[in-house]
Amino acid sequence: MSAAELTPPEAALWADRAGLPLSPDRHAAVAVTANRIHAIVAVLRELDFGDTPPAAAYRAGEETHDAAV
Repeated sequence: MSAAELTPPEAALWADRAGLPLSPDRHAAVAVTANRIHAIVAVLRELDFGDTPPAAAYRAGEETHDAAV
């Protein structure tokens, strides 16, 4: 998918290719939803996580609590 927004006919085409045929009244709603998801993912891709370790490195219960109350 390009940077241009997904149109309802394109949403129907991609859904059909994925084996999820849509009724014509759902094409617009699916296109809007797909465009919103694409916008959110684009923002997440811009985040700089720096030295943040992957989630697999986290060990529950081993964190230190050093905040003052």
